[in-house]
Amino acid sequence: MSPESFILALDQGTTSSRAILFDHHGVARATSQRELAQVFPAPGLVEHDAMQIWRDTLAVARSALEQGGVGPDRIAGIGITNQRETTVIWRRDTGLPIHNAIVWQDRRTAPHCERLRRDGHEDLIAARTGLVIDPYFSATKIAWLLDNVEGARGWAEAGELAFGTIDSWLLWNLTGGASHATDATNAARTMLFDIHRQCWDRELCQLFDIPMSLLGEVRDCAADFGHAEHDLFGAPIAILGMAGDQHAATVGQACFRPGMIKSTYGTGCFVMLNTGAEAVASQNRMLTTVAYRLNGKTTYALEGSIFIAGAAMQWLRDGLKLIAAAPESEYLANSVASTDGVIMVPAFTGLGAPYWDADARGAILGLTRDSGIAQIVRAGLEAVCYQTRDLLLAMSRDAAATTDGSTNGSAGGAGLQLDTLRVDGGMVGNDWLMQFLADILDVTVDRPVVTETTALGAAYLAGLQGSVFPSIADIGTQWQREATFTPQMETGERERLYAAWQAAVARVRTVS
Repeated sequence: MSPESFILALDQGTTSSRAILFDHHGVARATSQRELAQVFPAPGLVEHDAMQIWRDTLAVARSALEQGGVGPDRIAGIGITNQRETTVIWRRDTGLPIHNAIVWQDRRTAPHCERLRRDGHEDLIAARTGLVIDPYFSATKIAWLLDNVEGARGWAEAGELAFGTIDSWLLWNLTGGASHATDATNAARTMLFDIHRQCWDRELCQLFDIPMSLLGEVRDCAADFGHAEHDLFGAPIAILGMAGDQHAATVGQACFRPGMIKSTYGTGCFVMLNTGAEAVASQNRMLTTVAYRLNGKTTYALEGSIFIAGAAMQWLRDGLKLIAAAPESEYLANSVASTDGVIMVPAFTGLGAPYWDADARGAILGLTRDSGIAQIVRAGLEAVCYQTRDLLLAMSRDAAATTDGSTNGSAGGAGLQLDTLRVDGGMVGNDWLMQFLADILDVTVDRPVVTETTALGAAYLAGLQGSVFPSIADIGTQWQREATFTPQMETGERERLYAAWQAAVARVRTVS
């Protein structure tokens, strides 16, 4: 591999589409990004224009190549990472979606999920997929589309439709419809994939009344996915890596050993604990998922998902007009000594782990006449940290249940005593937030030099397949720390603040 070659990472997220050109040292050489419009047809419903996602992704990819002054002949491969669970169904003949993409945050299928629980399917789904029954995942979204788009079910039964999460949708368009595939991490988030046998599950497809002809081939995260068409970039480019955003971030953070843990702060917040070759079944409503699959070998993880993190700052900016830009939040948080008792519970689309309450809704509690913009904004930032503690406490209980202390993939050993958390995502540039996170968790928080680790992970996966990087051990040596935040808060204050958070969450929950 010549030093002049590059990897193009396509990072299609919930609020933006981004392309980053990485060199063989994992250094970003050019970046292009477009914000993605959110579609809210009704309260609790969230959609995206799938064609806009494709147009924006192609535009930023071309822009990154132009900015970097790099032609397609110097691209070793493309890596794709994506917002997970977001569901697209399109016609195979025209390539056109039959409906807007239904976003992972969307809660329209909550009644369907409740029926599944009431009918006793929770244990089967958890055993096969590692997931809880929730509108978050793709299966009930697929079923909704088939049942609510006129003609869709007949087309599906005739084999005329294709389903994909955003990775599959981009791959289909990049290859001109030649490749209908996904990777093991994205498949694992559909509620249709057996994470133990590593295949689509026929019984689950029958349960959701989803024809298996809709589903694409499942491949490793580093694999030959096909080639981007000549007309898109001036020459074919191999597509060599694919992973859902949180799995890609795990790779980008080099969390390759059991017990290593990372937390990504973007639209939502997602904590992932590497459990190695063992799929640890959570007793505390965490998700058991595929961390990554390489050379046919699956590495598993425990994951906690928070639906609203950076999206709360976006709401304060766009909805309430309290700030003009997200970076203002750091200044405002620093401008007051505390929230003066104000607590925000940002359950705008329900509560994720460990509560899984689809009907919970957001609240700002503790308001007085003295409450101002600074207190509310600071409360929004603090909520991110409190929710992270919710997840880590649940993970710690799962880890403590595994007592053999081995490193064969269990969550024991390193997973029992968390002393360092690797963080990434758009919010981690906020020093105040990172310090409060360290304080409320009582752990050291490490911020890497490259915080766009989702895109970096996609690049690493493509680079593994393209022999740019010889092994994950080699990737691990590239990880570098940019800043460390150590706990400074007294124990009594930490526990007092967290108890107030728990009381606030109890006020908005609809299920116990």
